[in-house]
Amino acid sequence: MARVILFEMSSQDPERSASFYSSVFGWHVGEPNWGYHAVTTGSDDKPGINGGIALGPHDYPHGTRIQIEVDNIDDAISKSTEAGAQVVRGKMEFDDYFLAYLVDPVGIGFGLVQNKK
Repeated sequence: MARVILFEMSSQDPERSASFYSSVFGWHVGEPNWGYHAVTTGSDDKPGINGGIALGPHDYPHGTRIQIEVDNIDDAISKSTEAGAQVVRGKMEFDDYFLAYLVDPVGIGFGLVQNKK
């Protein structure tokens, strides 16, 4: 079963967004790394997920996407598109993981993450 492992908030003013969520909810917002602010929403002894805030790209300027961890990103992309999803950004490779962005059949954006292990 694939699990939601984090959220990703897109903003056209990530510094302002980071300040807002930090001051209102007490989230710890890290220094930007490649324009991405890692967000810790609480301690690991309570249920919840962490995420990040970044400058929203042209294809997703505002909003929140969940990131779903999968065992095989190629299979997950294939199954998603067969079920009606559209690929926004195909499989991208990073040091420790692969990432892709899709939109489900009703327009909800989500990401797929496969760790390289």
